[in-house]
Amino acid sequence: MLVDRLAAVVLSPVRLLFFAGHFRYRSLVPSRSMTEKRPFERLPADVRPLNYGLCLRPDLVDFTFEGKLEATVEVTQPTSQIVMNCADIDIITASYVPEDNEEVHATGFNYQNEDEKVTLSFPSVLHSGPGTLKIDFVGELNDKMKGFYRSKYTTNYSEVRYAAVTQFEATDARRAFPCWDEPAIKATFDITLLVPKDKVALSNMNVIERKPYPEDANLVEVKFARSPVMSTYLLAFVVGEYDFVETKSSDGVIVRVYTPTGKSEQGRFALEVAAKTLPFYKEYFNVPYPLPKIDLIAIADFAAGAMENWGLVTYRETALLIDPKNSCSSSRQWVALVVGHELAHQWFGNLVTMEWWTHLWLNEGFASWIEYLCVDYCFPEYDIWTQFVSADYTRAQELDALDNSHPIEVDVGHPSEVDEIFDAISYSKGASVIRMLHDYTGDEDFRKGMHDYLIKFEHKNAATEDLWSCLEHASGKPIANVMNTWTKQMGFPLIHVEAEQNNDERILTLTQKKFCASGPYAGKEQPQWMVPISFCTSENPTVAKEQVLMDKPKLTVVLKDVQPDQWVKLNPGTVGFFRTQYSYAMLEGLLPAIRDLSLPPVDRLSLQNDLFSLARAGMTSTVEVLKVMEAFVNEPNYTVWSDLSCNLGILSTLLANTDYYEELQVFIRDLFSPIGQKLGWDPKPGEGHLDALLRGLVLGKLGKAGHKATIEESRRRFKEHVDGKQILPADLRSPVYVTVLKHGDNITLDTMLKLHKLADMQEERNRIERVLGAIAAPELIQKVLTFALSEEVRPQDTVSVIGGVAGGSKQGRRAAWKFVKDNWEELFNRYQGGFLISRLIKLSVDGFANDKMAAEIKTFFDSHPAPSAERTIHQCCENILLNSLWLKRDAEPVHQYLQQRTATTVKV
Repeated sequence: MLVDRLAAVVLSPVRLLFFAGHFRYRSLVPSRSMTEKRPFERLPADVRPLNYGLCLRPDLVDFTFEGKLEATVEVTQPTSQIVMNCADIDIITASYVPEDNEEVHATGFNYQNEDEKVTLSFPSVLHSGPGTLKIDFVGELNDKMKGFYRSKYTTNYSEVRYAAVTQFEATDARRAFPCWDEPAIKATFDITLLVPKDKVALSNMNVIERKPYPEDANLVEVKFARSPVMSTYLLAFVVGEYDFVETKSSDGVIVRVYTPTGKSEQGRFALEVAAKTLPFYKEYFNVPYPLPKIDLIAIADFAAGAMENWGLVTYRETALLIDPKNSCSSSRQWVALVVGHELAHQWFGNLVTMEWWTHLWLNEGFASWIEYLCVDYCFPEYDIWTQFVSADYTRAQELDALDNSHPIEVDVGHPSEVDEIFDAISYSKGASVIRMLHDYTGDEDFRKGMHDYLIKFEHKNAATEDLWSCLEHASGKPIANVMNTWTKQMGFPLIHVEAEQNNDERILTLTQKKFCASGPYAGKEQPQWMVPISFCTSENPTVAKEQVLMDKPKLTVVLKDVQPDQWVKLNPGTVGFFRTQYSYAMLEGLLPAIRDLSLPPVDRLSLQNDLFSLARAGMTSTVEVLKVMEAFVNEPNYTVWSDLSCNLGILSTLLANTDYYEELQVFIRDLFSPIGQKLGWDPKPGEGHLDALLRGLVLGKLGKAGHKATIEESRRRFKEHVDGKQILPADLRSPVYVTVLKHGDNITLDTMLKLHKLADMQEERNRIERVLGAIAAPELIQKVLTFALSEEVRPQDTVSVIGGVAGGSKQGRRAAWKFVKDNWEELFNRYQGGFLISRLIKLSVDGFANDKMAAEIKTFFDSHPAPSAERTIHQCCENILLNSLWLKRDAEPVHQYLQQRTATTVKV
């Protein structure tokens, strides 16, 4: 499953929301280890399913469904009870039929609602051997975007209708039928759906029979082929109105993309990506895709970004649909990444599945890494690996510097704990350490180890250690010893490096310590990592001159044939998962390589990002970082600018609490104006994907920072767009929208809400929803917040609207937090404690920089528990206290620096 990362790859200024901190304030925020885990036991092993025969009849009017289950099971030891997972399901009858014996009816159903289990009691002992468990049951097509639920959509004739769809990961198959809802309890599935004859019915496998249903002339009976052995969370079915486009991959797999009716052409981009991706993964893994077809379908109401159900992958509309005329470049890239992510799971997760949720990171971290490999193959012009560093690598480091982070591998017990680990540690840090491992192992040995792993465990379950074993065997390297230091302990190292010259040798002294965003680690025992480290020099910045494995606290490395005037940089390509702190002399030697662009883009980016994080930690001056940022004035690379923009956004949020916020905006205008003038407003011949992304980023930054010419041109183009004289290109809409709103009034907001109402594409609606919070007037901020909970906004997108308000201004942040508190019951019930609640909390409060706010937030959630967001709440309070310390420590020096600059700068 890909949790919607706010399209973080291309909308990376939202990395502000994930900025990590580190501060010890145990009296205010208890560490995770201090919280009590709920008691939990996995299902007993005395009865195991072999095959589920499942027939479901959804009612799209009353929003209920009827179900019949006939499961072939194996009783492994005599028992008079069968314990299964069951939630929000009412069992009508249940019986057990032993092989060659008489049917035994259950005498009682004992629901353990808190543990989401049901115990079926029988009047006599069920003896060991095979049999059939029969259950008739009913349930609700809920509106919570989990289990078997209803999804609301509007036809081309503005008629409201509903589809019946599923989302089962992590533990919600039990809301659709009683089952053994644990990833290690695999079985085959025979699915039958009774549906209205004018509806499309889909499941994991291909349709083998569709015939009239004799008991109701309005229904048809749709039977699907038997599935491979798989986990319950990967099962899926959809009933609704859809069009599709179809092709066949070069290796013979039928590929279809299902879209809302009338929008089939919007599925063609994803279809092309999917048809190209399947053979790529087949070759990479040297394992064929095992199903005859793969369907990708756009779902109107969908909490996650996408879900990898085997053979039937479900997506948010914005993660699948591309309009050739009205979709922006960032949306194309996002769709390509999400398709690559979910199709990777067809092997890594579906064919071989984690044994338990503790190993979730193995699924998600791997898919989050290889999605970039896939997109780099399909679209080499995207320079996607540089974007990975800004979008995933640094995002993971920001979160992992917190006291309230967690190891990649987390012990998971009760189902309520699972949603908490769908976060940047499981996904982005997981992807980053896999990328480091791939580099350390080498591509050839890595692929061989992956192939051995998939073949050895196909249709089975595996743990992290199983993958290490296969890779170790393939490479001959100590994979388990190295990787255990990265997956089993929290955090990552800061490598401090000093250098001295001895003739033509550069002698480097490396020291590793845990990186903490509050400053030097103060714990009694210093954690240690086994760190693969590479070095490059100015002689050849793109090739590693030396590679070592740092397996001790301190290491001396001698680089031969390095002249005194050459610079040395650690971690070329930014592959190793650590931050680097250079001596003053080494850093000074690297700065000219930023200005003359001789340092590759990804290394320019990481150098700046490391310095920024060190400044927030109080280990260097924020003023020094601002001076380094000025060296980027001639920077041509989109991703480098994107990362700079993120960090300046963080500073803007921090300094919004001061009376010299405007002086930072002058700094931003000065920094971004030259690249803005160079790019202009309109594409030039020969420009490509990255130029379009850069133009949108720069114009949006200048507009928000108050650049007069950008504001005036945005207003002019916006008026022409609204009047229908000259429609804005999709790549310019976000920067223009945010600029006119930031400096607009009630008429601007009303016009934007009208555009939202008239928009035919969900991408356009989401684009507008994200920027509405830029409006400044308090009464208009309240109007936006009210809009967030209206029928005009899809449930999953309410979070983005509120988050946009919180990120739009200091006033917006206070208003958004009050709105969340005032509407907490409705919001909590809407999302049922899932990961959208965590995201809502983080978006709403993470930008505060006041000790009292941290205490207020803690007090609120003490009386309004949100179990699945507990760690997020701790992280947010930690960030707020860290922001407060940062502001107190660096406010005055930054103020003086900005004052001096402003005094000598002509305002633009």
